[in-house]
Amino acid sequence: MAKQSIFGRIAQLAKANVNSLLDSAEDPQKMLDQMVRDYTDNIAEAETAVAQTIGNLRMIEEDYTEDVNAAADWGNKALAASSKADEFRTAGDSANADKFDQLAKVAIQRQMQSEGEAKTAEPTIASQRDIVEKLKTGLTAMKSKRQELVSKRDELIARAKSAQAQNQVHEAVKSIDIMDPSSEVGRFEEKIRREEARVRGAAELASSSLDAQFNSLEDLGEQTEIEARLAALKGAKATPSIAPGTGL
Repeated sequence: MAKQSIFGRIAQLAKANVNSLLDSAEDPQKMLDQMVRDYTDNIAEAETAVAQTIGNLRMIEEDYTEDVNAAADWGNKALAASSKADEFRTAGDSANADKFDQLAKVAIQRQMQSEGEAKTAEPTIASQRDIVEKLKTGLTAMKSKRQELVSKRDELIARAKSAQAQNQVHEAVKSIDIMDPSSEVGRFEEKIRREEARVRGAAELASSSLDAQFNSLEDLGEQTEIEARLAALKGAKATPSIAPGTGL
């Protein structure tokens, strides 16, 4: 039962569609890591099962060889005993002839028993050989599948690292992209523009204040002139005029 169980798992794992499993996985790399561990564990178990099955097969084959050799040996003994019986019978010694014929029968019986045991073992040997070959084939397929998983995992990790590196490069390029307002250069440029605007605003404010001061000076000058003219007018009125004909 255990051999059939491990054989079933070997067949199932060897036929597993890795790409389909990865497509449905939330975290393909984590799943690949777990699958590699599962395959490694099952390969180790399969190797133990294969070794045990091969060991059992070799033991049965040895017993079969012993039975075949024993059958041949008992056949030779039966032939020798029968020949000896014939010799005694020819010599007129019926007692010894019967004795060796009896021995020949015993040898034949043992020969038949060994042949029967060998024949009984033949289907078991054939079955065990078939199981061993299937286990070996499945084990080879599992090892190949495990290597495929390892390659897939390494490829996935390499792609993830490449994507990460590309993203870092993109972020680095983005940070120096003067056309991107969110870049460091863009933010620095915006800061300078705001400072320039502030300076222009201050300059305009200063200019407006200066113009107001000059306007005040102009107003003051005009007022001064008015006051001077008024004083002159008042002075002119205060000076007496010379009467006509006085000669003064």
